[in-house]
Amino acid sequence: MELWYTEEHTDNVRFSTKVKKHIYSEKSDFQQIDVFETEEFGRLLTIDGLVMVTQKDEFIYHDMITHVAMATNPEIKSVLVIGAGDGGTVRELTRYSTIEKIDMVEIDEVVVKASKQYLPFTASKLDDPRVNLYFEDGIKFVQGKDNMYDLILVDSTDPIGPGEGLFTTEFYTNCYRALTEKGILVNQNESPYYSQNAREMRRAHNKISKIFPIAKAYQYHMPTYPSGHWLFGFASKALDPIKDLDAERWNNLGIKTKYYNTDIHVGAFALPTYVKEMLKNENI
Repeated sequence: MELWYTEEHTDNVRFSTKVKKHIYSEKSDFQQIDVFETEEFGRLLTIDGLVMVTQKDEFIYHDMITHVAMATNPEIKSVLVIGAGDGGTVRELTRYSTIEKIDMVEIDEVVVKASKQYLPFTASKLDDPRVNLYFEDGIKFVQGKDNMYDLILVDSTDPIGPGEGLFTTEFYTNCYRALTEKGILVNQNESPYYSQNAREMRRAHNKISKIFPIAKAYQYHMPTYPSGHWLFGFASKALDPIKDLDAERWNNLGIKTKYYNTDIHVGAFALPTYVKEMLKNENI
């Protein structure tokens, strides 16, 4: 008998992949967490039936959420990561010896425990001495913080369930306050392709644009996410991701990546016309 994992991308579109074995399943206080061994993508983590991480393509997401900001400001020393229970974002951050502190706030400890056991390819650096794990609500954690972090990475699920509050004006305003003078915020900014994702993409970008003097979006190709075409938001108090990129300095670090490079860094901000028009439209 064949086993298949199927995710509904829309009411009319489904994504399926053949499964060797369903190796983990647990309902936490917040969400349903499952890990599958698949034929094509290796280990696959789902939360509430949605793909979060696969062994085959996770490097794309984690490269792009991390290295764009780090190449824009090589002086980053203090980082806050919100979400990111699989550990892949932290793994990439720990490759920078210049980073002194990484505070990771994940609301669901069960996700981290499952990732450590079943996804060692992403969770391998969660025990790095610079990493401080907080199992609490990231929305509350950032409240009252002032001028503390050079970089905040919001590695969130979609704006449903525990991730919903990470897409609000109040949250983005608190992130602004928590950032230092040249601070950068990178947020998971959904997809422009299917209508529900596109709506949240536009809403998030619109809110951030009203708070930060510099607010842009950049794209990456994620094969296992709906449509494959996804965005991150880049917002900063002072630094522009193109004008302030020091490609030579980043390349001299010798960090070997599988997706990110300084050419893609620049090119990722060159958005298709339909996406530009969506992001300009304030009637949301």
